[in-house]
Amino acid sequence: MSSLTALPPPARPRRREPIWRRYLADWVLAAANLRSQKTRTLLTALGMIFGVGAVIGMLAIGAGAKQQSLAFIERLGVRNLLIQSIPATSQQQMQQRRQISPGLTMRDVRIIQANVAGIQALSPRRDLTPAATLPQATGQVPTLYGVLPSYQKIHDLVPREGRFFDALDNAASAPVCVLGESAKVSLLGYGRAVGKYIKIDSTWLRVIGVLGQELSASAAGGAGSSAPGVNNVVYIPLNTFDYRFYDQSMQLKDQLDGVDIRLKPGVSSVETAKVVNAILTSTHHGEHDYHVLVPADLLAQEQQTQRIFTFVMVAIAGISLLVGGIGIMNIVLATVLERTREIGVRRAIGARRGDIMRQFLTESVLISLSGGILGIVFGYLLSWTIAKAAAWTTIVTTGSIVVAFGVSVAVGVIFGIYPARKASRIDPIEALRYE
Repeated sequence: MSSLTALPPPARPRRREPIWRRYLADWVLAAANLRSQKTRTLLTALGMIFGVGAVIGMLAIGAGAKQQSLAFIERLGVRNLLIQSIPATSQQQMQQRRQISPGLTMRDVRIIQANVAGIQALSPRRDLTPAATLPQATGQVPTLYGVLPSYQKIHDLVPREGRFFDALDNAASAPVCVLGESAKVSLLGYGRAVGKYIKIDSTWLRVIGVLGQELSASAAGGAGSSAPGVNNVVYIPLNTFDYRFYDQSMQLKDQLDGVDIRLKPGVSSVETAKVVNAILTSTHHGEHDYHVLVPADLLAQEQQTQRIFTFVMVAIAGISLLVGGIGIMNIVLATVLERTREIGVRRAIGARRGDIMRQFLTESVLISLSGGILGIVFGYLLSWTIAKAAAWTTIVTTGSIVVAFGVSVAVGVIFGIYPARKASRIDPIEALRYE
């Protein structure tokens, strides 16, 4: 009887290590290698820190400038047209103009009203800088504006105290006024102003309203105003201006300083501006002594300018990231040479080329990641410092952080590929002989 020989059990197939565990081991090993060279790692990451911070800071400045400029233009009213008279610089220039053009006059207003469709509200405007006020202004002397009641609707003026003057006040040439916030504080202080009187040149005016601080720039200064004086204005009815005040600078000015127009919804301000320009070219006989400002067109131009401005600033700041990427590649190449023998040992015990490449690529990405995170913090501090020191508006957006951080990681990958490939292609036998 033959005996059966027991066969050994079949060998179990070797379980393959999960891919996430391999990548985790690479990250742990990369962190340990970088930690062993703290000074070198920090100096290498500085390029990424400054690069990411510069990108965030530049985008914050651009976003702040964009917000301010677009807010200013939007306050002009995207449905508004602003016609501004251009004063002569000398008596001789005015005489030459008058031989050709009568200047901006009420006749222009009547012709525009009769021939331009889609006008919702219109107001001529006259202005002057008073020679004296009582009470005496504590700061810059307010500007006096004579306008129609429709001016309130054109520029969305909302009284904080009292009311705006109406058609009856204008028809009666009533000695009443509405103060901008800065004019009210300068003349009457911080108390209640409605019912009090102020004297402009030789005329006493009763205050019937005070406008809020959010007065639009166009309302206070027309097409050529400067931001600091937008609320430093005293508004009176146009007829009151005509019959109670004399502008000593009229020798160098037109009858009107401006005409402000609000268009109906759906009416193209750009096309309407072409019609207005054609009318004024005819009535002024080709003399360009006026300017037509189209806020909607200006808004589109400003948005295009801001896009170009932001692109240029990001490109300049991106150079820092490029320099940081070159620094990463340089350091990783030096690390490859220093650890050539280690590479040979790892290859000898079974590491594949992909494992070696992944190890060094992980180190470069880890440098860029840490640099990107610290760069975000630096970008916030840079934006805050610029806002405080230069009194500029800076806005750090989520998009700028994502862009800057994403580019830093991409730089780490791109500039780490070449050193990692070079390390993976080292011959293991030559690596073991390397001293």
